Amino acid sequence: MPMLSEIKRAITNLRPEEVRQTAGRRVAVGLVATSSAAYEAIEHFLVPPELSSDRRADALSMLHRAGDPGIPERFDLVLYEHLLPRAENAFTFYSGDTTRTVKEILADRSELGLPLARYFQPFRRPVLNEVMFRISKENALFSLATALPNIVPSLVELPWALGEFASDTAFLTMNQIRMAFLIAAASDSPIGYREQKAEIVSILTGAFGFRAVARELVGKIPFGGGLIPKAAVAFAGTYIVGLSLERYHRIGYGLTREERRVEYEGALVHGRTVAEMLLAGLKKVDAA
Repeated sequence: MPMLSEIKRAITNLRPEEVRQTAGRRVAVGLVATSSAAYEAIEHFLVPPELSSDRRADALSMLHRAGDPGIPERFDLVLYEHLLPRAENAFTFYSGDTTRTVKEILADRSELGLPLARYFQPFRRPVLNEVMFRISKENALFSLATALPNIVPSLVELPWALGEFASDTAFLTMNQIRMAFLIAAASDSPIGYREQKAEIVSILTGAFGFRAVARELVGKIPFGGGLIPKAAVAFAGTYIVGLSLERYHRIGYGLTREERRVEYEGALVHGRTVAEMLLAGLKKVDAA
């Protein structure tokens, strides 16, 4: 019960309405091309024909061809056909390498990640991957930092102060629920406690499993040795939650138990590498 109370207090830090507002932002996208066929190629890439008619119409309403009547005075994003020299702060649509187009836009306009993923299919998977990795890394970092009392919290890039939480479990659970809101937002799904009740219950149930595994792995090991597996578990556990949520929003059900086991093994290896890099960085901060 004390743990549940702490998790409940931690969750009050979350603001799903802010995620909903960010993801629901309408994005004005300008298109510049040399022909109708070139315009259609860009539009079909951003808004695939297989989408439902309502969603496709909604997304297409945010695309504006150069010279069309009634176009916005200001665009959030402008895409040029690769044959044309682009204007400053605009982006090139590489018809033969669309992955490059998506990467360049997200690298330079990360603040548009959620709405782009919500409305335009090509951005969805890259944004989801970034969200899952970033939140998993945050949880690994938190697990390390809370075990190093001489680390100054303000030097650790986490969304909330370390001192607000009495245990890793509360923070990790809260951050996984935050990830659930972000994944729903990027997946064009409803966002919020009521709307995602089943997902949140699943995360809360898994929180105590993480606590048991982390204790088993860490134990009383000299400085450094026990921190790596603890942080690796935090990373892997969070990443698997993200993978299952992504699939749930994409096709209606999450990972099976066997799939979770297989994916967890791979994520644990990756998590160990991430944890080693984070620990090396924290030691540099401590030495400075």
